[in-house]
Amino acid sequence: MIRTILAVSVAGIAGTLLRFATSTWVSANWPRHFYVATLAVNLVGCLIIGLLYGLFLTRPEVPIEIRAGLIVGFVGGLTTFSSFSLDTLRLLESGQAPIAFGYLAISVFGGLLATWAGLSLTKL
Repeated sequence: MIRTILAVSVAGIAGTLLRFATSTWVSANWPRHFYVATLAVNLVGCLIIGLLYGLFLTRPEVPIEIRAGLIVGFVGGLTTFSSFSLDTLRLLESGQAPIAFGYLAISVFGGLLATWAGLSLTKL
């Protein structure tokens, strides 16, 4: 278990630093388009988590430390949107479309509402 925790931690640092570097670079080069950094890491993270998940389905011998380090640590540090996307696709693949679309709607609109609420609380 300690090895898995270390793998997730180290890879999480790498993913977080990549997100930070992307944000810094975009802000320096396209300050009016700050959102491009978030969009980019979310889309790249989704691509990476899909690739890793597919690879690990065909390679069960890959150790849990590597799996968790890359998916939970690196991609999770880079973006959590990728996990959300994978969860939604897995629900759809398992025939749970109503739950998938509910999850999608609640995540997007609930996330926006929660962000607005948090911001509003800072203005009290």
